[in-house]
Amino acid sequence: MSSNENKDYETMPITFDKKLGLPLWKDVRTLPIKYTIAISKIREFFDGLEEGRILATRCKHCGKLYFPPQADCPNCRKDDMEWVELSGEAELETYTIIKAKPKTFAHYEDYVLAIGKLKEGIKVLAWLRIKDQKEIRVGMKMRLVVAKRMPEGYLTYEFVPA
Repeated sequence: MSSNENKDYETMPITFDKKLGLPLWKDVRTLPIKYTIAISKIREFFDGLEEGRILATRCKHCGKLYFPPQADCPNCRKDDMEWVELSGEAELETYTIIKAKPKTFAHYEDYVLAIGKLKEGIKVLAWLRIKDQKEIRVGMKMRLVVAKRMPEGYLTYEFVPA
């Protein structure tokens, strides 16, 4: 049988690429992925969350501000960074209401992902915690705050109306 013929596999999860006609194994099981990321160079960010502060990094060489924090400057490739506490003052630039959630977020009610422009000029993507989603307006004033994500119980950051 040539590779271009699409044999019907009844006893195996094999499908065929629509463009090339090549056979593909399609797993029928869910593959949960957990990962570990080294944070030693940006540990101060997590320490800041525990203190109720949200920190960014600024390159001492070119002056660019980064959030999430960067250990090295992607702009000038220097590693001379300083920690800066963000004001939290933001304006909503855009948002989306998440109704169809990935399985790992299915236990949450519908939630809002927002992009806010901070007073410092950087844009941040974060959840927007708001009681009535009908009150959301592009341009509204928000505040970036430290929050405890439940039921997991870890600290993160999110927007709230100002």
